[in-house]
Amino acid sequence: MSRAGSRYPGRLVGLVVVLAVLAGVLYVGDWAVLRVRVSRGTAYGVVQVNQFLATPLKGNKVEYDLMGTVPMTCSHSIFPQRGNPTCWWLERHTSQWE
Repeated sequence: MSRAGSRYPGRLVGLVVVLAVLAGVLYVGDWAVLRVRVSRGTAYGVVQVNQFLATPLKGNKVEYDLMGTVPMTCSHSIFPQRGNPTCWWLERHTSQWE
């Protein structure tokens, strides 16, 4: 029983290392594909985003004001790259709160 119990921490560490390596390979591949898209001019898109301002009021109330709709640049990639959010995420989250 003690031998079987001592294998689990080693397997867990191995699994974490394998997942970290796979995530790193996926990120590098995503970056490489984005570099190819940049050279072709298809790496970035634009999504219209509604910006709201949350203003605290008396009595623990909050007033929400629409500041306007602004175009935001996004990258056609799996992960956020070069300081831009991904288009697949930004298209699903078109409201920003300040």
